Amino acid sequence: MFLHSLRRQRLPLALWTPRRLIATKHGVPDPMTGELMASTPDIQPNRVEIIRNTNPATPPPSHTLVFGHTFTDHMLTIPWNAVSGWGTPEIKPYGPFQMEPSATVLHYAQTIFEGMKAYRDEHGKITLFRPDMNMKRMNNSARRIALPTFNGNALLDLIKQLIRIDQHWVPKEPGYSLYVRPTMIGTQKVIGVGPPSEALLFVILSPAGPYYASGFKPVALYGTTEFVRASPGGTGAYKLGVNYAPGVLPQKSAAALGYSQNLWLHGEDHQLTEVGTMNMFVVFGKEDGSTELVTPPLDGMILPGVTRDSVLTLAREHVNGTKRLPNLPENLVVSERTVTMKEVKEAAAAGRLVEMFGAGTAAVISPVDRIGYMGEDVHIPTGEDGMGPVSRPIWTELVGRQWGSIPSEWSVPITE
Repeated sequence: MFLHSLRRQRLPLALWTPRRLIATKHGVPDPMTGELMASTPDIQPNRVEIIRNTNPATPPPSHTLVFGHTFTDHMLTIPWNAVSGWGTPEIKPYGPFQMEPSATVLHYAQTIFEGMKAYRDEHGKITLFRPDMNMKRMNNSARRIALPTFNGNALLDLIKQLIRIDQHWVPKEPGYSLYVRPTMIGTQKVIGVGPPSEALLFVILSPAGPYYASGFKPVALYGTTEFVRASPGGTGAYKLGVNYAPGVLPQKSAAALGYSQNLWLHGEDHQLTEVGTMNMFVVFGKEDGSTELVTPPLDGMILPGVTRDSVLTLAREHVNGTKRLPNLPENLVVSERTVTMKEVKEAAAAGRLVEMFGAGTAAVISPVDRIGYMGEDVHIPTGEDGMGPVSRPIWTELVGRQWGSIPSEWSVPITE
């Protein structure tokens, strides 16, 4: 009867196949939003199956850790398909996946990821830092490339369970943490561009040391005009795997010229956008005596970083008196606006360029001491320890909240 109805509506032949009928009836991702067009089961933490690693490893000494090279004993996996929705979550031994060579992620880069950290305070309590923002951003990324969305609180519940199982991997030393990498990939076994009908969400954990093990070291940036990181209407505002591989060659080019990272410039007026894989901040001294903290607006090219938002929130709390930060300039102005290299050069020449820094999960704050631009270096002031008068007090407050020495609602407990 249903097939007869379809024929009377003269729908495309593709919709007449039994497989397509099932997918349409039970829900497939909308190609524009990534949302399911019909209801299917969401992630269900109470269904999790736990398979313990019978051959657990011994965490290495913390001082030997290299970022992203060491992984804990367990991982979380949750399959999805368009017919039955999210399947049974599993916490199981860390190990390789078995995947078809035709999986869409291998051909069309249908992959998204997040990066966040778990911290252990001096009393042994383990917390996550603002994980709700990571869940929100991951869903936004999923929508952008037509991967399935999910209940962020449900995934966070499972991530907490995973960390509790591997909690002995969270380093005890100050400055060390456990890096948490949630990832989703399209796994449909079809060579063809379109919303996948199968996907896999997984989470792995990696103990990590401090980004600057021997103290802050300001970095030199190369203002690249040869390559473009993102453009309006593109994918720069989303944490997609496809955004990162194209940055490797520009990074090699910058390193060959003696610079640590690329400063991504956009447009004919060379607008500053991001620093390597971090958000960017510039501090100007204004003629009226005020100090302006500036970062580019979220215009679709800029990734809405959690650290970026944290820096802005702390600065604005200081400005409006909600929480004054010691040693932060009293007459601070916080701006989200376009910044060009012309403005930076003119400020440097006039002695009004106070500092510049990147902000991200890995480094938290990364000070900058020079920019290579159009054949010359623009030099940027740095403090005695590499940080400036704005970045230093914000960094102090931020890491205090992350490691629990400063109580904050941003810290979400995993263990007591």
